[in-house]
Amino acid sequence: MAWNQSSSTERRGYHHGNLREALIAAALDLIEQKGVGGFTVADLARAAQVSPAAPYRHYRDKDDLLADIARLGFERFGTALLSAWEHGKPDPKTALIRVGRSYLNFARENPALYATMFDSSLPIAARPDLSEVADASFQVLRMACETILEVYSGSTKPPALMVALHIWSLSHGIAGLFVRPDRSQRSIPIPPEDLLEAGVLIYLDGLKAPRA
Repeated sequence: MAWNQSSSTERRGYHHGNLREALIAAALDLIEQKGVGGFTVADLARAAQVSPAAPYRHYRDKDDLLADIARLGFERFGTALLSAWEHGKPDPKTALIRVGRSYLNFARENPALYATMFDSSLPIAARPDLSEVADASFQVLRMACETILEVYSGSTKPPALMVALHIWSLSHGIAGLFVRPDRSQRSIPIPPEDLLEAGVLIYLDGLKAPRA
């Protein structure tokens, strides 16, 4: 299901029984326009052109809706990262850089999904289905770091989880500052992808530096 279909297409889909899809499509439009916290369930019903009670056929409340959207986002996110990893070809470091670029590309092309995944303040740990897909997407990055560390030449091998968290933080920070298409986006003289690549390479080289 493509979530960027026209509103008329969404309404036709709803009349054929696709209420959930129509609600998600309308919510993504609202999130992109107003942010995750900028609309209510009543606003959603109006945007989807359904009755005020219709959203509650699928969702207990707004958080339940956002959790469903976040789950969809993490599923697509994990698929994109795994595809970019491509079994570590032609070499793990090159493949890791490709994963980073895929991360930024996902944030750029799916701003509403990305915002729901990371800005909605959902208690992910309290929702097992959401926690599972969120963890699965992170495991792609952890797997990449484990593969790189297999040939690590430093005197003390750092934990793969720590390395993955550091690179994730770097990727997420660059995405938030320089990629997401909102008014808070900063302007920089180089592509964000090049900035991330340089940061990751410097970080990986630093891991091999002798400890003081």
